[in-house]
Amino acid sequence: MNNDYTKQRIIQELVPGRQITLAHIIANPDPVLYASLSVDNAAGNTAIGVFNVTPSDAAVIIADIAVKSSGARIISADRASGSLLISGAVSDVESAAAAIINYVGEKLGFEICNITKT
Repeated sequence: MNNDYTKQRIIQELVPGRQITLAHIIANPDPVLYASLSVDNAAGNTAIGVFNVTPSDAAVIIADIAVKSSGARIISADRASGSLLISGAVSDVESAAAAIINYVGEKLGFEICNITKT
């Protein structure tokens, strides 16, 4: 019997590019979300910005851009996963998102996504 079966070995690797994969603004979060993220909503108009970046260490860079470009505050910046959560007035979170997308797209040559909003 002739066996033409050949074993094939496939090796998969994750090679992260330089990209912003998520840039989302939650303009009017449910109060439960504020509580779960420990966000102060005393002013009553606090928005939340959610970002994801690769390489993950770039979360530090986009966090710096966010606070320097607006009145947004950092909820968390995780350089292990590349996630950034910010809060502030809707206009501050929008300004931070625009500044992040513009900087990493133009200065760092990252692939960028659209800013989305709910």
